[in-house]
Parts: sequence; structure tokens; C-alpha cells
Amino acid sequence: MNHPRHARPPSRLIGRSQDLAALRSRLTGTADAALLLSGEAGAGKTALLDALAAELGQDGVRVLRASGAQFETDIGYSGLNQLLMPLLDSLDRLDEGHRDALRVAVGVGGGPPPSRLLISTAVLLLLRSMAEDHPLCLVVDDLPWLDRATLSVLGFVVRRLADSRVGFLAAARTGTDSFFETGLLTEYRVQPLDDTSSAALVARAHPAMAPTVRRRIVAEARGNPLALVELPAALDRDQREARRAVPAVLPLGERLQALFAARVGALPAPTRELLLLAALDGTGDLATVEAAAGRAVLDDLAPAERDRLVRVSAFPQHLSFAHPLIGAAVVTRATAADRRRAHQALAGVLGDRPERRAHHLGEATAHPDETVALRLEEAARLRLGRGDAFGAVAALTRAAELSPDAADVARRLAEAAYIGADSGDLSAASRLLAGARQADPGGRRSLHAAAASAFLLINGEGDIGTAHRLLVGAIETGDHHYDASDGALVDALFTLTMLCWYGGDPLLWRPLLRALDRLTPAPPDLLWVCVQTFGDPARTGPAALPRLDALLDDIGSDAARTVRIGTCSLYPDRLADSRRASYRLVEQGRAGATPARRHIAALIHLAQDHYDAGLWDEATDLADEGTSLCEEHNHRYFTGKFQYVRALVAAATGDTETAARLAEDIVRWAAPRGAHGLRALADHVRGLAALGRGDAETAWHHARALTPPGTLAPYLPQAMAGTLDLVEAAVRTGRHAEAAAHARAVRESAMADLSPRLRLLALACEALTTPGDAALPLFDRALAAVEPGRWPFDTARVHLLYGERLRRRRAAKEARDHLLTALDTFEELGARPWADRARTELRAGGAGAGTAASGRTALTPQERQIATLAASGLTNKQIAERLFLSHRTIGTHLYQLYRKLGISSRTALRDALDLENVR
Repeated sequence: MNHPRHARPPSRLIGRSQDLAALRSRLTGTADAALLLSGEAGAGKTALLDALAAELGQDGVRVLRASGAQFETDIGYSGLNQLLMPLLDSLDRLDEGHRDALRVAVGVGGGPPPSRLLISTAVLLLLRSMAEDHPLCLVVDDLPWLDRATLSVLGFVVRRLADSRVGFLAAARTGTDSFFETGLLTEYRVQPLDDTSSAALVARAHPAMAPTVRRRIVAEARGNPLALVELPAALDRDQREARRAVPAVLPLGERLQALFAARVGALPAPTRELLLLAALDGTGDLATVEAAAGRAVLDDLAPAERDRLVRVSAFPQHLSFAHPLIGAAVVTRATAADRRRAHQALAGVLGDRPERRAHHLGEATAHPDETVALRLEEAARLRLGRGDAFGAVAALTRAAELSPDAADVARRLAEAAYIGADSGDLSAASRLLAGARQADPGGRRSLHAAAASAFLLINGEGDIGTAHRLLVGAIETGDHHYDASDGALVDALFTLTMLCWYGGDPLLWRPLLRALDRLTPAPPDLLWVCVQTFGDPARTGPAALPRLDALLDDIGSDAARTVRIGTCSLYPDRLADSRRASYRLVEQGRAGATPARRHIAALIHLAQDHYDAGLWDEATDLADEGTSLCEEHNHRYFTGKFQYVRALVAAATGDTETAARLAEDIVRWAAPRGAHGLRALADHVRGLAALGRGDAETAWHHARALTPPGTLAPYLPQAMAGTLDLVEAAVRTGRHAEAAAHARAVRESAMADLSPRLRLLALACEALTTPGDAALPLFDRALAAVEPGRWPFDTARVHLLYGERLRRRRAAKEARDHLLTALDTFEELGARPWADRARTELRAGGAGAGTAASGRTALTPQERQIATLAASGLTNKQIAERLFLSHRTIGTHLYQLYRKLGISSRTALRDALDLENVR
């Protein structure tokens, strides 16, 4: 069926571009194309047929269509009637005998029934005659459900398609018996959609759906397009938008019931009973089903096995549904009483599994019951302890529904709201919080309610001050007695820490510090370390470092703990030590296995970590991913931190327009909300960008907006990042007294004791403000404080400043060494304005522009590590996985080190490294 191809707009089918390309190539590649699309019910076979038929029509192919229907299978030639009806006006092309036979067969003429052979021949002759004018393609959906007579004719035709310019394209459900000889057709199996395409299809069909519900639909549908579109339709609007809990087993709409429930309904009652137990249990454990049923089950499951609804294995005993929607169909067909009895039976045999038992008791209980509510509350604690925030919210919500006392209803809903807000499900948090207020309007607001309200305030149109006052009031009037083991109190204090940071005002920290002092017997280590290293680390941070190191040695797998330890690690520059745990959280988040807020927080830490490490492409990618997540989940209060990282990269690489725009975006959100701590990040970006382009006066004004000269602003840890900017800008604008005062303030603080990088910056500030040759040992001490390659941009800046000072002291050779080191690093990072500054200094010192390109061959420690791994035979992907970098970064590093080593391929690495070691 060869025909010309024409340009066309891309198909609107989601996730099927490869399928369409493969099918098009098969249809256009041979003259006798005969294809069968097979797949499970709802797999999208009809959609593919429609798309292909439309494309063939655009290419000048005449498409004849038919679709099988169960109610027409006994009507002879009803399928042929569908196919040939458009050709009735062309029957005169046939001789009288063949024409009359066809007219009788398709029901538009009278006469004795013609033979099957005569009809088949007539169809073949008509199709060949029509194809002489234009190529033809017969497109048949639900092939097995065509009537037997039509199937016989089509089989006859398909065997004789050679050189006919007639194609045949059909679709059939996998496993359906048919009278058609499917061996005549080339089978193309339509696979389920991948998770990305599934999520895109759900988003297009139901754009207002909450992300958490969308992930649930994607998981349950298992790539079935019909299920992806129809499952949400069976939920009400509140469920789709996460304002009300989604059932444990999703309900089926009419179309899905027609596909799955009818097959379930045909099973014997004992079989349906067992399938209901299995569906509600959800683990596939046959022993549990057997215990709940109180009898042997294999014989009663046989009908479901024969109908290929389930798969049963004896060793180990396990039952799995052929598709998750079969289990949903079982539950949908059962009555409410049947479901409660099944849940009660399962609860009765799960005494050693408290989480599952509590769930089944909750579903089996129809009226308020405090005993069951307590068990559900305990189950929520267990779920939260292993990182299942969504499960904890569901358990607490059901516990509230079963609580007889209004105060308990409000308390449990408030805790669910806090967990929802803390995990990132803000819409659910808002709904639960409203429910808590409605349940007990006159009751005292709990700590969880206050913390949830604070999250919602700062993410909406509220301000930091209001959220801070609300939470402080709840803490100071609570009945917790400052018990350090009170989880709600500790959670509230962590939330207050975050609000204080955003506020950027030392006064906001006072209530937190008072509460910390009152905790008995002592504050939890993680909370204490967080306040010391995240509040005013330039003064209190070093004392917390031993405890921080102990926490980093025992991060564990809890998502909240991982994020909080990452927060503690930010200003002491220990983020690299939590990189593996943060990446684990990100991977879990991408798979939908950890709450969005934890995913976002881990991305914040990784983006900053990669910026500090000079991995700017990765930092930008991580920040972009985080920004998209913030938009998807409406977490606007996190967006500024990703904008900050992207702005830092833009400022350092000379993209001043992007840096200015991102800084303005940060200020636009922060200013009306009183988020001065976030706004300080914009001042840092603007000062860095101005220094890069040589505008020291502008840099000075932005740097002093971050912190007053001569003072390292208390409880504004962001100020530490701008210390070198302020001192350098002051020196370059002739404000030597201010520069010296600020260097002295830095020296008198504990900033240099926090990390080698901060010691580098502190000593560089002192060197810049020290006249004459006395500055040179300070520069040497600064550079000796850091491992080569660890913080490349900051280190290169100090090399540049040292080189400038040496050149002015007429130490040309020593100056050139430092300037070349700075230039190499700036070029590798892509820091164009800073590389230009280094080149200008080199030229001023008499070094040619080519000196930098050829004068350095030493590998950084990271380059040497990558080179060694590459020489051992590892691929870029394997190296990336081992070093927690992207394969693109590995490729960039290999390119750079090839240039340094004077080689052009991987095969020369081992010898080049041996030579480098000899040197």
C-alpha cells in the first residue's frame, strides 16, 4: 500500500508517538500491509486506529471502516455492510453476477443467498478495482466481534492482498477468541502508557485534579488510557481536588464497569467472596484470605483463574489480579454490608499487624467508636514513622470520623492538617483545618492547628509576622508543659524556626529561644542543632558541629529527619555529607513515594550543594525541577530559594538580565509578606552580579543592604555569603575604613570556625584590608584552608584577588600563577565576567592570552577521580552514579581533563595518568 507522505501536525495522542511511527512505517513499507493491533481492554487501540485512519485519509488513502459489536455477531455479513456501504455506488464496476451477489450479501438487494466464495471474490474484485484510483485501507475495530460470515470473507481477502494497493488494519483485545485466522496478520502489541504519559493524559482530561490524587490514579490504572480518563470521573469533585479523602479501592465508572464488572458478576458467589477479601486485603497473601474465609480457597478460586481474572501461585501462596481494576470491579459490585463483613473478617486475623488491622476495623465500623479511633490514631503514628504521610492523614481522618467526642474530632483533624501541610498537600490541609474548627468551634486551638495555619498563611496572602504571632501564641498557651517528648510541640518549634528564618528579624527568634530553654529535660538534639546552625551560625554554630556530625553519621531513612538534617547542614557547608540521603528523597519524590514538600526541600539542598561545588548545570536543572514542583503543588514560599540558586548561576556566568529578573521575582514575593530573610538573598545576587561586571559602587550598595558594614547581621545567616562581596566592593570604591571594620567583625565572629569555605572568605576579607606584604601570608592561609576543587568559585575569586595584589607588588611570576589558576577555574565554570577580569590582569602583567590556555595541566582532585574511574573502564553513566553527578557533568569534566592532559580519547587516559603521576 505505497503512497506519498505529506507534512501534518503532530498527533494529539499522548505517549503514542513511537507506536504511530512504527505503525505508519509498516503500513507504508509494503504493498500488502495487514496488521493487527492487540492489547488489553481500554489500552487505546481504537484511538490509534482513529489516528492512523485520519493520517491515511490525509495521504490520499480511502479508508473503509467497520467495528465489531457483540449484538450483531449473529447477523450475517453485518460487518461487510459497514465496510462496503460507502462503495455501493461503485458496484457497477463488477459484472452482473458479482454485483448482484454483493447487493444481496450487504442487504440492499434481493434474491437467493449467494455462495460464500462468490461473495468473497466479488469483494476482492471490487477492492482491487477501487484501489486502481486511490489506495484503500480496511480498518476494523474489535475484529473478533464481527459476524462469522464477514470474518470468513475478510480472511479470503487478506490472503490475496499482494500487489493490490489495499491494506488491512484491525484491532482486537488480547486473549479474545475469534473465527478470524489471526496468523494472517502481523501483530503489534499496544503496551500500557508509561508513568509520565499517564500523568499527562490525566492532567489533560482532568486539569483541576490534585497532584496526590493524580499519582494515585496513575498507580491504579497501570498505564491503561481508558482507566486513566474514566477513574477520575467516578470520583466527585472534592475527591478529585483532594478536599475529601479518596476511597482505598477506587470506584469504577459505567464504562469501566462494563469492561470489568460483567466478567466478575458471572463468577460463582464463593469465588466472588474470596476475590472481595483479596481485593480489600490488597497484599496478595493467600494465607490471610484463607484465614479470613475460614476455609480452603484454591478450588473456589479456579473459576476466576480459568477466566484469567487472577493468577494464583501455590508456593509461595499468592494471588494477584490480572489488572488492578478487576479488584476494583469486585469491590464495586459488592454491597456495603458485604464490604463491612469482609473488613471485619480481615481485622479478625490480623492481630499481629496493627496498621492493617486498624484500617480494616475502621472500614468495618459504621458508627462512632473511640476504641477503633484510638487504634487508627496509633496506626497513623506508625505510618508517619516510616514516611507515609498520606497514609497517616487518611488514618487520622478516619479516626476523626469515628471519634465520639468533638474535641477529639478537632484534635485529630488538626493533626492531619498539620501533616498534610508539612508534607506539601496544602489543599487537603486547608480542608482538614476547616473541619477541625467546625467540629469544636469553642475549643482551644491545638499546636498542630496553629502550625498548619502558619503554613497556609505564608503560602497564601498572609505575612510572616501574623503566622509567627499565631504559632507563638499557641506554643505559649499550650498545655504541653514544655515536655521535650511532646511531638506536636517539637514539630511546632521546627515550624517556628522556619518562620524566623523567613522573617530575618532577630526579635522573631526570642520566643523560640525562650521555648528552647524551657524544654525538659533538654531539647532534642536535632532541634537544638537546627536552631544553632540555622539561626545565628556565625555566633552559635561551631558549638553545634560535633552534634551535627553525629546526626550526619546517622541520617536514617525518615524523610522529615533527612530534610531537617540537611537544613542544619546548609550554613556549616555540610550539604555534601547529606547528598546521598537527599538524592534518595528526590528519587522517591519523582516516583511519588515521598511527600512533595520533602521532595522540594531535598531539591533545595541539592541545588545549593551543586552550586557550591561548581556543578552549575546540575544546580540549574535541580532548581528548575524544584520550581516546577512548587508551581504544581502551589508551594510559592519555596520558589524563592530555587530562584536564588538560578540567579547565583546567572550572576556568576554574566547573564545579568536573568539574575536581575530572578532577584526582582524574589523581592516581589518577599516584600509584602515581610519575608526579609528571603529578600536578603536577592541583595546577595545583585551584589555578586555587579561585582562581576565591574560595577563596585552598585555592588557596595547591595552588599550593605544585606548587612551593615562593620556588623555581621545577627540571625541573618545569609549575610555570611556576602562578606567578601562587601569588603571587596568597599576596597574598590575607596571605603577602606568600612572594609576594615567589616573584616574585623567577621574575624571577631565564629564564622571562620564553621567550615573551610567560610574560613577562606574570612581570611580573604582580612587580607584585602591588610596593607602591603603583610596581606600575602593571609592569602596563603586562606587558600590553604580549603581542599583544591572543593569550592571552586569562591577559591578562584581568592586566587584572582591574590593575583591582583601580587601584580601590584610587582611579583609578576607569582601573580601569573594565581591568575592562571583563577582563569582556568572560571573558564571551566563558565563564569565569563570573572574570567575576563582574570585575563585583564594577566595582560596587565605582561602574560599573553594564550598563556592561560596552555600553561596549566594539573588536574583537580575531582578530575583525577573521574579520570581514574574512566581509565578503569567505567562508563560515564556508571561514574555519574558512583559520584552522584549527572552523566552530562562527567562528559564535561572528561572533555576538560582531555585538554589538560593533551589527549583526545578515553583509550589514552591510563598512560596520561601514569605520566601525570610521574610529574
